[in-house]
Amino acid sequence: MDMDIDSAPNGDASSSPAVPPATAAAAAPTAPTTRLAQLTESLKLEHQFVRVPLEHLKKTTRTNYRLAEKEVAAVLSSVAEAVDRSDAMSRDDALTHLSSLVSRLQGLKRKLEQLEEGSRVENLQAQRCRARLEHLDSVADADKFAEWKDVRLTRILVDYMMRMSYYDTAKKLAETSKIQELVDIDVFLEAKKVIDSLQNKEVALALAWCAENKSRLKKSKSKLEFQLRLQEFIELVRADENLWAVSYARKYLAPWGASYMKELQHVVATLAFRHDTECSTYKVLFEPTQWDCLVEQFKQEFCRLFGMTNEPLLNIYLQAGLTALKTPLCYKEACSKEDPLSQEGFRKLAEPLPFSKLHHSKLVCYITKELMDHENPPLVLPNGYVYSTKALEEMASKNEGKITCPRTGEVCNFTDLMKAYIS
Repeated sequence: MDMDIDSAPNGDASSSPAVPPATAAAAAPTAPTTRLAQLTESLKLEHQFVRVPLEHLKKTTRTNYRLAEKEVAAVLSSVAEAVDRSDAMSRDDALTHLSSLVSRLQGLKRKLEQLEEGSRVENLQAQRCRARLEHLDSVADADKFAEWKDVRLTRILVDYMMRMSYYDTAKKLAETSKIQELVDIDVFLEAKKVIDSLQNKEVALALAWCAENKSRLKKSKSKLEFQLRLQEFIELVRADENLWAVSYARKYLAPWGASYMKELQHVVATLAFRHDTECSTYKVLFEPTQWDCLVEQFKQEFCRLFGMTNEPLLNIYLQAGLTALKTPLCYKEACSKEDPLSQEGFRKLAEPLPFSKLHHSKLVCYITKELMDHENPPLVLPNGYVYSTKALEEMASKNEGKITCPRTGEVCNFTDLMKAYIS
């Protein structure tokens, strides 16, 4: 991104042959000059856009496969058992066993009907993957690039709204923009159910979600299920159900002891200190904020599972843009009003961000917005402001050799100007 870089008056333009304060500011690194390079940079940011529907499809496929495999294995096992015991069974036992087998077969039929619905969902998710690949492919069409960027902006806004829990607004925006296949509303709605249950101080849905994704959570060494079990234990202690709490700890917490013994000991000690303790070490475990921590932890695990960024995409794009624009001059009075960082709101957003990493200095004329270089060198007015030769020559030709500073209104002769050198 190029920015206007203006020099402040220094009162004595002749004291320095170099560019006045303008040299303190510099623009961002040179942007890619070819369209192919621009497209490549744009597509680097689309990792989440492609991966989320793919991960959703993989999850649905795994669930359907496990369901079918489990039911078919159970039926085959019952048939094999009936064959092995056919000679030893009485007529009544055989009828009972066959009735049981018929019930299993009917159950398998119902499961297969469910799998047909699951197959329909898989097809929809596959279509979504295809639509996104086609959308990315359209970026190479120069005539559609502006439209593609508008769609990307809408996608970013929908992503932000879903993360901020503005679900109805996000759905409405996606529908009116006709980009339902390009956004992940159904994925976020799946997460919403678990988040709502945790905010209602219930862990059942979150534990079910952990069970569905157990293998992948185990690979990432997630502690979410353990933290949920600890919170459930704490709630039993809060309700003075100490016997149930001990039984619960033996069944659900003991298996985690090898990995998280210190945390386990810390929480189990609440049996002795109880929920009304004033000891800060254990009192904090009964604070309502523990549920907020679980919500945030679930969000992080959910994003990791689907390959999403923890931060909303809007935040990431804003931070990238503000970092590219941020220079020391942005916080000085000489900052151009056309620079976004001259606005207090943008300055506040950019405050925690680093300054732009500058590799090349660049001066842009305030009048023509064109780059000042050796072919169009900068000229310094007596008041210290700097403009391009092209702009000042054009102004002088129209005003009988007179130059009027567009910022201060001061008038001088073209012959009074001094050439500036970019060091």
